[in-house]
Amino acid sequence: MRLFILLCLLSAAARAQSHHEVVSSWPKLPEKHVLGLCAGVGVDAQNRVIVFHRSGRQWSNPFPKETIAIPTLSVIDGATGRLINAWGANLFIMPHGLTVDHEGNLWLTDVGLHQVFKFTPEGRLLLTLGERSIPGDDHMHFNLPTDVAVLHDGSFYVSDGYKNTRVMKFAADGRFEFEWGVKGTGAGEFNLPHGIAVDARGRVIVCDRENERLQVFDARGSYLDQWKGPQIGKPYGVAAGSDSHLFIIDGGVPSVKTAQRGKAVELDVSGKMLDSFGSYGKQPGQFQLGHDIAIGPDGAVYVAEGTGARVQKFVRSAGSAK
Repeated sequence: MRLFILLCLLSAAARAQSHHEVVSSWPKLPEKHVLGLCAGVGVDAQNRVIVFHRSGRQWSNPFPKETIAIPTLSVIDGATGRLINAWGANLFIMPHGLTVDHEGNLWLTDVGLHQVFKFTPEGRLLLTLGERSIPGDDHMHFNLPTDVAVLHDGSFYVSDGYKNTRVMKFAADGRFEFEWGVKGTGAGEFNLPHGIAVDARGRVIVCDRENERLQVFDARGSYLDQWKGPQIGKPYGVAAGSDSHLFIIDGGVPSVKTAQRGKAVELDVSGKMLDSFGSYGKQPGQFQLGHDIAIGPDGAVYVAEGTGARVQKFVRSAGSAK
């Protein structure tokens, strides 16, 4: 009991010293606008926050065959929290990853369809990879792909994901280039590569979720390093800032006491923790299964929650050093 109380006090002290605080009045969505589980989040150069959500659909085995009949993408003004647009009805079965590239295009993964999509911001389809509803492990198929990371030249990485436990690299036009990773716990092996990002140094950062670590690779997939421990937790999503800092969302390690689960973490280029904010719970600034994280052009941090079925905005606290 004394140890538990001490851990709670230490956690509360760490949160009190956090450099980020929640914007409790954000977003301001229409009362009947349904998000449901929020799987992916990204921000474009115009500070529009795009949320990829399941609109009330629950994860099931097997997945439903019919697409979700109501919008699954919500476009929210980053400054005001007002809903700008909503689309994506009758397109997706089980929304998962969302990435905004340098041209503002949206890259989406659907684990129910086993496909990766590229859309314009307005919702015009530009590219589809994978065969609809057909899983596989060759270069033309995915098996529950989870996320995408896009380079400035338009080429991209896909974390493929729940079953294939690999990362694949594609040219800008969708041509397969190479892949790496098998299931395991060793260097370069994965147990559910869930989120993926490319940092300012060109390193590929992978959330090796069930191994409770981040793995760091060079652009060709050669292993460089791993970061793990209580400061990392169980990483679900990762976002890279222009200042070389990384933000991750820790979904919560089941073996840890409930009160100690779930947080957002800011890391430097070496994986050292610079800040930690949030905790488990339903209140503003707390998380119930944080699933993805994104950074706005103004430095605001956005977290998409699974069980919590919401997206939250955090800004740097007044007077805190960047």
